Amino acid sequence: MPNLVSDEQLSHTIENMMIEQNLRGMQSLYAHQLTGTYLRAAKSLFNAKQTVLIGTGFAVKQTFETDGPVGAIALYNALIALGKQPILVCGNPLYTALKNDFNCFELPLNNFVDAMAFSKTALADLKPDCVLSIERPGLCHGNKYYNMRGIDISADCGCFDFFVSQAPCPTVAIGDGGNEIGMGNLSQYMSELSITPSLTCCDELLLADVSNWAAYGLIAFLSRWHNQDLLANINTLGILQYLSERGSVDGVTQQNELTEDGLHATHGQQLIARLRQLSGVANQNEDLQ
Repeated sequence: MPNLVSDEQLSHTIENMMIEQNLRGMQSLYAHQLTGTYLRAAKSLFNAKQTVLIGTGFAVKQTFETDGPVGAIALYNALIALGKQPILVCGNPLYTALKNDFNCFELPLNNFVDAMAFSKTALADLKPDCVLSIERPGLCHGNKYYNMRGIDISADCGCFDFFVSQAPCPTVAIGDGGNEIGMGNLSQYMSELSITPSLTCCDELLLADVSNWAAYGLIAFLSRWHNQDLLANINTLGILQYLSERGSVDGVTQQNELTEDGLHATHGQQLIARLRQLSGVANQNEDLQ
């Protein structure tokens, strides 16, 4: 079955789908964006010949939250399936939790003084074709990191901001609240949101109700362009279980439970099912059976 909608139409549909619940006011920010964000971001991943850096991990109660790593792992697996070389960039304790099962690069904590030099060296060594940030805290006024409650969490955060701002390649950032890397693109429009906005910018900012979900939107395009149903094997509950066993907490409830931003895993799984139909790949695969 041929694709029923154009890439541009698909992107517009995904952009609106991702913020339809409007959990933290992302619809108001989206009104200030040029449509086609997901399409342009997906093209950067599609064009990446080899290395893609995926920065993730938001500090909550001396551990890491589920939103971010779930989508990062799903995207990592999709890129591996396409023959690319993704690297998860994160600080402890997330780095220790993932390093045995994924190709990871450790982001030092409390390193802001040397963060720019560290980032320059890392970028020169890793030579990425694309740098992507998904639900990583972004630097705010005073070079501090703040959570959704306005609490200074700088002591628990490594700096991924300069990986994005100094990258010699396309950069993509995903956020759902306003205090994440990339939200600097829209920081001037956040006066109505109860958030200390990040000032770190990126080439392409993706908005979502839950940052994990934006990764699925990108994978939908990669599935379409490679004629592979890369979304089919994503098990959100399984990934949440994997992270929970390693100490994750829900960023909203701050509890070790199989949820993301207070929502059951079925929300993400249902969105994946919708994306499979929209991208046309699920129908194509079923026609071949």
